[in-house]
Amino acid sequence: MRSRIRFVVAATVAVGATLASPPSVSSHPHGSDKTVAGVEFLGEVVVPTGELFDDTEVGGLSSITYDARRGVYYTLSDDQGNRSTGDPVRYYTVDIDLADGTLDDGDLEFVDVTQLFEKRKRPFAPGGLDPEGFALGRGGQLFMSSEGNTLADPIIDPFIRRYNRRGRPTADLPIPEHYHPNGVDRGVRFNLAFESLNVTPNRRSLVTAAEGALFQDGPASTFENGSLARILEYDLRWRWPIAEYVYEVGPWAEPSSIFGVNGIVEVLPIDNNGTMLVMERSFSVGGVLGGGTGNVVVINEISTAGATDVLDVDALYEDGAPIPVTPVSSREVFAFDDLGIPIDNIEGMTFGPTLPDGRRTLVIVSDNNFNAAQFTQFIVLALDIERIERTR
Repeated sequence: MRSRIRFVVAATVAVGATLASPPSVSSHPHGSDKTVAGVEFLGEVVVPTGELFDDTEVGGLSSITYDARRGVYYTLSDDQGNRSTGDPVRYYTVDIDLADGTLDDGDLEFVDVTQLFEKRKRPFAPGGLDPEGFALGRGGQLFMSSEGNTLADPIIDPFIRRYNRRGRPTADLPIPEHYHPNGVDRGVRFNLAFESLNVTPNRRSLVTAAEGALFQDGPASTFENGSLARILEYDLRWRWPIAEYVYEVGPWAEPSSIFGVNGIVEVLPIDNNGTMLVMERSFSVGGVLGGGTGNVVVINEISTAGATDVLDVDALYEDGAPIPVTPVSSREVFAFDDLGIPIDNIEGMTFGPTLPDGRRTLVIVSDNNFNAAQFTQFIVLALDIERIERTR
């Protein structure tokens, strides 16, 4: 089936001047941009909760990245190492066969599992992180993001760490001060930090995003209001943040008197000039959308062109109102509700191989929270991506 494409342009929060990134670094060189012109569903594979691989429980798959050189995928388990199973913090290597242009039962196989360490061969302390984002850089380097835990005592800060494929850490990336939480009125909110992580096609930049607003950036999303989230970009040569933009998260898709959330769960650049796919997921306890699961997930295409760089801005709210900034422009390119199937807690996406007709596969995975009422879900879409020229 082919999805209809709907356009939603983000409104300006307020008109203001753009804060420039460091002059020594050009994060978006001039050149052609890309845009998604069409989307097709290629199939789904569901892995039941409780399935084991190499004596570990397959589940909590919060992110996925593609190794084109080896033809395999690496998917991160959102296991904090504190479950009764005793499973370690880890990622899986997965083989996904898309040779016939579809994803069917039998096309997916787990082939390896690798433990991720805190320092050299020292495992993470149980509950010492919240692994969420996972991305492959140059030379086999892997990057993992953790949301941290603002409810822990002491507070566990979010982080982004570089790894080799053997699960050994090799470097940490600096986190801007405005993300560091005090648990009250500054920094990331609980469970609304670095859910996403991906690299640009040239592998020179790494992007992540706060799932929702920092404390000092205004309210978290509710059924009545949206939220201002920050998209953060790093230069990987210097391992340094170089730009940051505002994304307008929408309100919850459905009301709930028990629990609801909406936020950015993945960011994926489609060119080197600031065009990205943003996966926004809403969940409402008791919701009937998402095939009855309460998970309402959309993919938006955004552009940072003309958006305010807020890297040096400590707070997006002053005196109870947003400051003058221009957010990224945004348009919806795909809604998972259009598939007419149950949608689980989708959190990760990566580009896979190019199909013979030139379209790019998009491989998507869900985090089942190790919950017997949920399931691990792999979905593959085909994207028709067109090149466009823009005058700068």
